[in-house]
Amino acid sequence: MLTEPRSGRLAAWGNALLAGLVSPDEAAERIAAQDARHRVVLPGDDSDPVGLTLALGRLRSLGAVGLRVALPVPGHPLGLSGPPEFNARALEAGEAVLAHGTALGLVPTVYEAGPADADPQDVHTEVLWECLPVREGPPADAPSLAEAERELAEAMREATEVLTRLDVAGSGPVADAALEAYRARMEAGRQLLAPGYPPRAVRVLELAQRVTALVSIAHGDGGEAGDGREHGGAVSAAEMAARAEALRPVERTARRAQVAAYNAYAEELERRREGGRA
Repeated sequence: MLTEPRSGRLAAWGNALLAGLVSPDEAAERIAAQDARHRVVLPGDDSDPVGLTLALGRLRSLGAVGLRVALPVPGHPLGLSGPPEFNARALEAGEAVLAHGTALGLVPTVYEAGPADADPQDVHTEVLWECLPVREGPPADAPSLAEAERELAEAMREATEVLTRLDVAGSGPVADAALEAYRARMEAGRQLLAPGYPPRAVRVLELAQRVTALVSIAHGDGGEAGDGREHGGAVSAAEMAARAEALRPVERTARRAQVAAYNAYAEELERRREGGRA
């Protein structure tokens, strides 16, 4: 519920690397912080997948000047620019990274690895990114930081109202634990974005994650089957559907804001380049 999208970490720390603000090894370490290993299938390369350090260097040599995030869901191709083949892969994964200047995008596939019949603590996560052709163009429905911040203020009010109306805020230990996890996450909030990002982007991302946390609590994510709280205490399919409908625009706003925050650095670099050509 409260984890960052892998595409966000790849874009944020990849941008810091492209700007020369962090070393390749630090960027790779930060990107893979949640997982055991990340590998990348490079374009036109029939060899085995390579590590993040080599892959980011290859993207830079191919002309990458900025990395952007896409967080699409069915009916909302947020951050995508085509072609349809890439959009379909990104939609299946729920996220992607677009390397501006290369006409390439990266889509992750996540695997759980470990010994057969292993204890859950012995299972680790591996991520394989595949580079695919993309269409260079304006990303779908990606807002500016200012626009996202304005939308989030309203979304926060809406999420709180829904929680209160559905009596989710007091739904018991599941919601309490989720909120406590969110508070702990906020303590590390300053590490969410890499060096070079403006303070406004950090602020927008933190608020977007807070809204996402509230939406997840309202849906009852993390509840145990049969405890009556899988959907924040809802007990009928009709109530679950009504709750999902009420929260859909709030969740959409939070995803748009995350894209705006992660893309802020690449957008700023592009504005500087355009200004230099003027």
